[in-house]
Amino acid sequence: MFKSAALKLTLWYLAIIMALSIGFSFAIYRLSSSELEASASRPSDLYNLLFGPNNPGINSLRAAQAQKDKNHLRSNLILFNGAVLLLGGGASYFLARRTLKPLEETLELQKRFTGDASHELRTPLTAMQTEIEVALRNPGLGQAEAIDLLKSNLEEVGKLKSLSEGLLTLAIAGKDTPRETVSVKNVANEAIGQVSKRAKARQILIKNSARNVIVTGNHQQILNLLSILLDNAVKYSPKGGEVKVAAKVKDRQAHISVTDYGQGIAARDLPHIFERFYRADKARSKAVTGGHGLGLAIAQKITQLHKGQIDVRSVPGKGSTFTVRLPLARPLRSSLGKM
Repeated sequence: MFKSAALKLTLWYLAIIMALSIGFSFAIYRLSSSELEASASRPSDLYNLLFGPNNPGINSLRAAQAQKDKNHLRSNLILFNGAVLLLGGGASYFLARRTLKPLEETLELQKRFTGDASHELRTPLTAMQTEIEVALRNPGLGQAEAIDLLKSNLEEVGKLKSLSEGLLTLAIAGKDTPRETVSVKNVANEAIGQVSKRAKARQILIKNSARNVIVTGNHQQILNLLSILLDNAVKYSPKGGEVKVAAKVKDRQAHISVTDYGQGIAARDLPHIFERFYRADKARSKAVTGGHGLGLAIAQKITQLHKGQIDVRSVPGKGSTFTVRLPLARPLRSSLGKM
């Protein structure tokens, strides 16, 4: 499809280039021809002195020379347009491919996203369908079994709800969100509160050493960002482990980091860790964490909307550190830069 589109776009580019080239060549030819004809019909004083005025032979020779010059000019312009056609064709194809490349990449991402989303939606629906069909074929289904079936279906509904909310967050993030001054330390405390239940269940200690750094942004989105990073750290930390949250000012930016000492991320997975639906070590990560691979994609989207950057450093077996860099609140930039 894109090859056909590239060819059509190339032809359009080439048509524009050739139209301009031929148009300019025609104008140059007309102007030059008029000048040559005028020159041939305007005898010089030297010719008049040597051969007399209005000498037919000299006039004929001058007209022939003018015609020869016009033919030579026409040949050169034809060769020039032929060269423009060849070079313009190559340049047009290059520009067409370059123009279509972002669209091609976007379409490929959309296709992959659609396929991944369909798979994630189909899995819980298939599980629910199978359980319900098996239950309907069992004439002796008891109350206890029915309750277990409903509990299982409720879990799958929860997964679908979580997936829907994640997709909705990705879709509407940044739309009509108010901006305000946000204390990273306070938001970090709120985020710790949101994941405290999971951390307590796994006996994981979360330490908050964030300084009172102030940024400009949307409070709820920054809270979601830190909650995602903390939840991710707790998931992949060993039972009884530790997670650290820190924030400081560096290079006139707020540097917010979340560190865990869990299994870490393999080097082959690091370039893809922020892709939607990507899960490192997919064969077991879903069974362990129950996630859909949307959390870090949402974290990256929120960071980008706040004109920041997010990256990760990880050593397999020793843990990972996610670092978010956000612009400082403008009124406090100078004072905070001295901290």
